Amino acid sequence: MTALTAATAPAPVLAAATAGAGDQADIRVTLGLVLLLLAVGLVAGTVDAVVGGGGLIQLPALLLVPGISAVQALATNKLGSIAGTAMSSATYLRRITPDRSATLPAAGLALLGAVLGAMLAAIVPEALFRPIILLVLVAVAVFTLLKPSLGQEAQLRFPPDSAAHHGLAWTLGFLVGIYDGVLGPGTGSFLVIGFVALVGFSFLQATASAKLINLATNLGALLFFVPAGHVVWSLGLALAAGNVVGGYLGARIAIRFGSGFVRIVFIVVVGALVLSMGWDVLRGL
Repeated sequence: MTALTAATAPAPVLAAATAGAGDQADIRVTLGLVLLLLAVGLVAGTVDAVVGGGGLIQLPALLLVPGISAVQALATNKLGSIAGTAMSSATYLRRITPDRSATLPAAGLALLGAVLGAMLAAIVPEALFRPIILLVLVAVAVFTLLKPSLGQEAQLRFPPDSAAHHGLAWTLGFLVGIYDGVLGPGTGSFLVIGFVALVGFSFLQATASAKLINLATNLGALLFFVPAGHVVWSLGLALAAGNVVGGYLGARIAIRFGSGFVRIVFIVVVGALVLSMGWDVLRGL
């Protein structure tokens, strides 16, 4: 089935790229919607660069597109997100040196986990995961609020060259990678709180490491979604452009204002995730 092209589509309608998925030919994307998603990507990229949670903004916007499926929205969200995480990662690396022995292997395992998660997303109803994730988010929010000093400074739980230190970081990367492939929203937030509460990084250090790992999870998910033809390229490229600018701005803001500011944004984003997922769970009852 051949998609309409920008040259042949009635203005101002742009064709959604099919990428091998026949049902994408029914998705009609107006120029206004593309511009709206560009703005959404800018906001989401900025928030995501600070503490994660950009998918909380992007996914609902994508799901408003007539004819788009949940899997297509998730896949297209990954295309936008990987552009933002690449930019924010590069910006962080110019100012912050991450714990490479913990972060880089964790990123590799996260990529593998994301591929597995993306495969699960195509066959397992997401409603099975949401109640569990909601409970975890509530626990994370309460834990962070009850510990005001958490993440202000690095307080490693184990020596940096120990097996326990590396094992925690690597396991965290793999498990969050699976989650990112299955659902996605809040992946950066889960990585940040995991590195702060379990490994003992400061919020700023945790955010820098989380960006590198999140880059790997987005790539891992796309390794499945792109060949399967689930990405709607016209939407994803609009999100990507906004995410590049937002990723740069967000990383600069986080570096400028430090761990205390990141903690505040983290609490706000986790609170929003709890409300969003809580509403989804209630609607499904």
